[in-house]
Amino acid sequence: MLRLVASGRTNAEIAADLFISLTTVKTHVASLLTKIGARNRVEIAMWAYETGRVGH
Repeated sequence: MLRLVASGRTNAEIAADLFISLTTVKTHVASLLTKIGARNRVEIAMWAYETGRVGH
């Protein structure tokens, strides 16, 4: 999920890729925002790259 958010995928694209509901994606993205203290998806992507969670 983190890789997909960091790559700029929309919630709908993530849901389709992972065969899960849009609501589930929104829940997971909200959880990521809270867990890492990010304000938006861009900050999630920055955190993912800066911490090496996704490749450069």
